Amino acid sequence: MGATDVPAFVLETGCTGFIYSLATAYQFIATGAYKTILVVGVELLSRHVNWQDRSTAVLFGDGAGAVVIQATEESCGLRSFVLGSDGSQAHQIIVPAGGTFEPPNGDALANGRQYLHMNGREVFKFATRVVGRASREAVAKAGMTLDDIDWIIPHQANLRIIQTAAREMDLPLKRFVVNIENYGNTSAASIPLALTEYLESGRIKPDDNLLLVAFGAGLTWGALVLQMAPA
Repeated sequence: MGATDVPAFVLETGCTGFIYSLATAYQFIATGAYKTILVVGVELLSRHVNWQDRSTAVLFGDGAGAVVIQATEESCGLRSFVLGSDGSQAHQIIVPAGGTFEPPNGDALANGRQYLHMNGREVFKFATRVVGRASREAVAKAGMTLDDIDWIIPHQANLRIIQTAAREMDLPLKRFVVNIENYGNTSAASIPLALTEYLESGRIKPDDNLLLVAFGAGLTWGALVLQMAPA
């Protein structure tokens, strides 16, 4: 890219990473510290799944997506965001070994503790509870209602989670961006990938209000409201 004299850092929040990163970038823009920021959501989950564990290996995919956010005088951009976490449930999605708590060792490698472990049932219950709640909070902070939202772009973890969230929010599934069938769960890359697809297809239009919502390891969650730039 030739960007040799700009700050750069990694923000890791699992599947919620893109939401956290956008919210962080927005703070730099809002304070006037920076005017243009590149936010990248990228995952190489194929390196962290045990291909003998079919409860995880068949679900996840590798991917990357990016957006550029910029200071502007136009009436558009990030309207609100909410972020949250519950560390008491961190064990529900975790790579047990490889970090400072349990450094790599022979026993860990022999028992596959360097791979992603997930309690799918508990993650499903958590996700279906938090998606609607976080979405409503973000929309209310923006001074809007769900009726004002043109597209909801959820983290692409599981179609049943999205369907359940749509029912809980009393919204038709057609208002949700869904492309999980193409890529699987690409974690922090899933929302920017979905956003890019719908922008390129013309389904997302100028002035549209978007609700982005994600959940994941940590356990963490986040939601934000974006207004697209006018034509």
